[in-house]
Amino acid sequence: MNMKKFVNILTSIDRRIIYGVLLIVVILPLIIPSVQSVRVMPPVEKFFNAVNHIPTDKALVIDFDYDPQTQPELEPMGFAVLRHAFRNRIKVLALSLYVQPLGLAQNALNSVTEEFNSVATTNADSILYGRDYVFLGWQPGAILAMLSIGENISSFYKTDYYGNRTDTLPLMKHIKNYNNIDLVVSICGSDLPRYWIAYAQNRFGVKVASGVTAVSGSEFYSYLQTGQFSGLLVGMKGAAEYEEIIEQNLKLKVRRKASEALPSLTYAHLIMIGFILIGNIGYFMKRRQT
Repeated sequence: MNMKKFVNILTSIDRRIIYGVLLIVVILPLIIPSVQSVRVMPPVEKFFNAVNHIPTDKALVIDFDYDPQTQPELEPMGFAVLRHAFRNRIKVLALSLYVQPLGLAQNALNSVTEEFNSVATTNADSILYGRDYVFLGWQPGAILAMLSIGENISSFYKTDYYGNRTDTLPLMKHIKNYNNIDLVVSICGSDLPRYWIAYAQNRFGVKVASGVTAVSGSEFYSYLQTGQFSGLLVGMKGAAEYEEIIEQNLKLKVRRKASEALPSLTYAHLIMIGFILIGNIGYFMKRRQT
């Protein structure tokens, strides 16, 4: 093969070949999953420490506000935060400020509860609804919900997601408002974390941390730098880092969905970089020939 023909091949690779290679490197790691270890960065470390240092007499609020579009990135964060909280016996109040995420939130709560209860040997080891966590569900008015939690939770959420009166649940007899809450975690694909800062943190002084999609991550780093966020998880990599730090520090061996999905993203980026390099090499070689 002469040099001219070789250069033509480099500069005219059929796009179907590119898409085919990308399809293989994206799908194959999902069919044959493997865990990719990652370096835990400071935003995730801060997030972990914020959850890890919640006092025993305070609760954690988790706002599940991801939908099917953002589920692949954000659901692993929800699972990881719940595992962290349940492992440390932190009391959890779960809610959704939108209607659409309710089913996904319930799935996360049920799945992680089942994980822990499948290996529990006593009632004290188990994760029990009403004692260890409560799913408040949804009530209309996102900002109204944030403000009402600062006054009296049971007055706004009169019943939980399952129709139980919240003031009859054992956990809610001790968790009245933000005075009994140490941290709010907002896992969301929209700008709701900003509202938690404006209406929960600025007014009531509660700490806020967030998990967001990769595409919106740049919008929220400034809140981390100013200290308004106690921690930040960004995209699939942020979720994988959180899974990593939980396994390292809490010795919690469970399936790591984000860490399993990360190789697809890694290999896809490497392939794209490779094709870009090939195209540029071919371009400059062609210029030298003319």
